[in-house]
Amino acid sequence: MTDKTIILPQHLGPILALCDGTRDSNAISAALAVRFGVRIAPSTVEQVLSVLDDALLLDNERAAKAQELELQEYRQAPFRRPASAGLSYPAEAEALRSLLQGYLDAANDVSAHPADGRGLICPHIDYARGGTVYARVWKRAAEMAQAAELVVMFGTNHYGGDGRLTFTRQHYATPFGILPTAQDVVDAVAQAAGEEAIFADELYHRSEYSIELAAVWLHYLRKEQPCSLVPILCGSFAHFVRGESQPQHDPTIHAVLDSLRHAIAGRRVLVVAAADLAHVGPAFGGQPLGLLERAQLQAADDELIAHICAGDAEGFFATIQRTGDRYNICGLPPIYLALRLLHPVQGEKITYLRCPADEQGTSLVSVCGIVFR
Repeated sequence: MTDKTIILPQHLGPILALCDGTRDSNAISAALAVRFGVRIAPSTVEQVLSVLDDALLLDNERAAKAQELELQEYRQAPFRRPASAGLSYPAEAEALRSLLQGYLDAANDVSAHPADGRGLICPHIDYARGGTVYARVWKRAAEMAQAAELVVMFGTNHYGGDGRLTFTRQHYATPFGILPTAQDVVDAVAQAAGEEAIFADELYHRSEYSIELAAVWLHYLRKEQPCSLVPILCGSFAHFVRGESQPQHDPTIHAVLDSLRHAIAGRRVLVVAAADLAHVGPAFGGQPLGLLERAQLQAADDELIAHICAGDAEGFFATIQRTGDRYNICGLPPIYLALRLLHPVQGEKITYLRCPADEQGTSLVSVCGIVFR
């Protein structure tokens, strides 16, 4: 909710660990001395808390009121504005057409898949690094996109709560126009899974880019003609990876997928997972990747892609859980959910790429393009 960036000096870091709602500034100052041997005056603690409060980073009444007002403003807008336009891609339609068509023209060895395909996986990495992968998979899926009456799009919610599947009734805009959200489908899911459950993190739709970057390609490949969209942001599966529960037994996931199947039955539906794969190296808190680590990453990604192409949602998840999500698979939730919704299904690997994530080339993000039939 804020455009401010807070930089906290390292010696003040322990203050954050004590901001659990049970202490005032005096108590925090005392606890710092006892627990960490750090002497920080209550007045300094108060200054830190004031800055955090001003940036709406404290879980308090002020932040809750601000969230309520911003959510109200988001819902009352005529559509969800493209948050990444002018940043990750051109905001002007003509410049965007030129950019996307350039990527498509370079994919001259890719032909369109028949229109009876059922879904695809594309990246949500920025176009500058992943543009060739977007182009190859969307070119392969062009007839599928053009034939679709409805597109169900799962995207990674990089900041959402564990396991939350977040819907919105807002329409998604691109520089080419409006993709209307299928209100009847959203209403059916809300009735089955509960309004509170599926809209708890709705404000993240405002700035989360994963669905937006895929929606731009969908809109363009449809020759800029709109179709109904069901945008679904997918929160972290970290608690599932830790074994606290299993996604196949989660009641909310079951209710959402079951209601989706009923709501979309009888329509020409395209299911999209806007999802990257591994995030490894120093940029993500790991060690620099050498030749051995790159080969290991390739093997790990190949195993995941094999499960994906087999339509094996549970095998895909089990492979990630077995390693404790060692490779930080950002697209775990949307890929898993797309496979569950599409089951039974077979996939065709179109392309795969490892993109640099730091200037030294020691961090990588891997992405793939897969089309389902």
